[in-house]
Amino acid sequence: MPRLSLVVPAYKVQGYLPECLDSVLGQSYTDFEVIAVDDCSPDGSGAILDQYAERDTRIHVIHLTENVGLGRARNAGLEKAQGDYILFLDSDDTLSDGALAAISDRLEATGDPEILVYDYARTYWDGRVRPNQRADLLEAEGPDVFRLADRPQLLDLLQIVWNKAYRRDFITRTGLTFPPGYYEDAPWTFCSMISAERIAVLDRTCVLYRQRREGGNILKTVSRKHFDVFDQYGRVFDFVEAHEELARWRVPLFRKMADHYLTVLERPGRLPRNARAEFFRRAAADYRARLPESFERPAGSQGQKYAFLEHNTYAAMAGGTAAAKLRRSVKARAGTALNRSRRSAMGIFYQSRLRFPIDGDLALFSAYWSRSVSCNPAAIDAELARLAPQIRRVWAVRPDAMSQVPEGVDVVPVGSRAYWAALARAKYLVNNVNFADAVVKRPGQIHLQTHHGTPLKTMGLDQRKYPASTHMDFAKLLERCDRWDFSLSSNSFSTAVWERVYPCSYTSLETGYPRNDILVNATVEDVRRARAALGLADGAKAFLYMPTHREYQPGFTPALDLARLADELGPDVTLMIRGHYFYGSSPHVAELRRSGRVVDVSGHPRVEELYLAADALITDYSSAMFDYAVLDRPIIIYAPDWDIYSAVRGTYFNLLEEPPGVVATSQAELIRLLGSEEYGGADATERRTAFRRRFCEFDDGHAAERVVRRVFLGEESPLPFVPFAERPHTPTPDQALELVERA
Repeated sequence: MPRLSLVVPAYKVQGYLPECLDSVLGQSYTDFEVIAVDDCSPDGSGAILDQYAERDTRIHVIHLTENVGLGRARNAGLEKAQGDYILFLDSDDTLSDGALAAISDRLEATGDPEILVYDYARTYWDGRVRPNQRADLLEAEGPDVFRLADRPQLLDLLQIVWNKAYRRDFITRTGLTFPPGYYEDAPWTFCSMISAERIAVLDRTCVLYRQRREGGNILKTVSRKHFDVFDQYGRVFDFVEAHEELARWRVPLFRKMADHYLTVLERPGRLPRNARAEFFRRAAADYRARLPESFERPAGSQGQKYAFLEHNTYAAMAGGTAAAKLRRSVKARAGTALNRSRRSAMGIFYQSRLRFPIDGDLALFSAYWSRSVSCNPAAIDAELARLAPQIRRVWAVRPDAMSQVPEGVDVVPVGSRAYWAALARAKYLVNNVNFADAVVKRPGQIHLQTHHGTPLKTMGLDQRKYPASTHMDFAKLLERCDRWDFSLSSNSFSTAVWERVYPCSYTSLETGYPRNDILVNATVEDVRRARAALGLADGAKAFLYMPTHREYQPGFTPALDLARLADELGPDVTLMIRGHYFYGSSPHVAELRRSGRVVDVSGHPRVEELYLAADALITDYSSAMFDYAVLDRPIIIYAPDWDIYSAVRGTYFNLLEEPPGVVATSQAELIRLLGSEEYGGADATERRTAFRRRFCEFDDGHAAERVVRRVFLGEESPLPFVPFAERPHTPTPDQALELVERA
């Protein structure tokens, strides 16, 4: 039987859950079990729990068949717990290093108290850590073990359950369970603390309490659900009434109740405006009904608020609160007006168009900072034309890229009046990066963030840990991400990353990448057409080389001697190069280009056509590998500087250990692999299959349709995914040639 049982409920926390579990499993103390409860989570949380349980037998997973809420999910975990002590840990929080060892040591040193209270700290997205403001209450003063009557000030700690270890037999004897609702911690915390005969404290931060920027808890949600607080305090006082020996706690608990009601009433972002008067009346009724005879109101403004409750005078309280708010805002108004006047980037014209009604049949598209008509937005554009032709589709393109816009595309030059008018009035704004800071998100507009790759390298807030991104303004980044309504994902791995590194209030759409639909649905004719457009001869082998950008290099430094590589591979192999290569001064490379053995495709508008034409992909850390894997063709990883890249930019997994095929770390090794059959052999195929199942799980050829139906047509029921084994298979160039010759 383990010493400690940690109950960890999980619901829509796939972005944070691995960090939570890692913080537990990485503890130096090992005599514990984890009872993880999947509260019928609609995201990948349940699968993450199962994966961890497969790797560590101390984790036991319960999958609930319906969503029951945090309290009852904890109850389900309690029923299975076997430890001497029960600890609760929310699945977006983490344990500090050495926390369990410190807790165990303190329990032993204090003779196994019924409750051990330990400290916590708040952590923020920007790296700030704020200690518990009442940490002084946990300082070791007086006896090691005591009753609450000896230190009643402990009631002034935040009423939470996850900063305490509870002896399991105490829980059983007291009959404690979590009620349904959203303030379920209040009855558990108060009833347990006033019931315990032996309490101890640990003056050490054991839990890191994540302050979720996107509003991941009830305290940051405007809702009538905050009325639940009345039921919870009803349970507290019912408990006291049922235990005559606890009558002395009526006064302290009454004060906690009144303070809590006032907090809910006064904090912005909790109650809907039209519900505040009703909430006040309910609070006043409880106040008068439970007012102890010996109670004395506190002094000062808080006592005045108590008086408002006692006399049920909402108008007086609302007036006083409004006056205080007015005084605070007078100074802020002047600053706000000044800031607005400085928004010259928007311009007077844009400001005027923001007052026009939104055009429900207008969609504005952009890709790669308005440099091209491409990627996921282009695929969505094409599908939108098929399913909703009534919606006008307009592209924002930089003036210097206008000549590359395909014929028939409606376009507005970035910075023009037409551009600002479209930004102001379009109902749908679609981009694979963020729009400029000057763009205002209007109520009624829908921002669709498509992204443009599966992340191997760290993204968003995760970049703060690495030197390559020290120049980034992360606060501004998140302000831009706050405009998103939808975020696309091609795999659950990406979804978890996006939700963690861009902690904003959007809806994740696991649809697959629209740009990859063609890689699933392409025909023999598509493959042949792509090769012909590039001048690739029938039967010739074509390798596509696509390296990624390296932030730590001030300029482009080629990682390959292309001339030597072409010579080694021979005249029957063509290298297609997509990247920033500057070989114009080399006569030998110029000759290779003229012969067609090296083809610079850096300016090709559709990378998907390059994928269709290539027999294999050579890349380093580019997200191209995740897209090309949809084709199930060989991928060769050329990673000569993996140690530097992973240290400077940071990566989410070790590509050398989990590659989509063979790996070379030197040019000589790359030449050897390309000259052999190894890159397309059985081992490489097995690795590629595992890679595809993990990262191409949603790419079944219907991604664009899913996006259009959900975002533009408002359909809530998504198209079912084609099973992985049943998806169409685009022919390779050799297969396409063979089919043509047979015909």
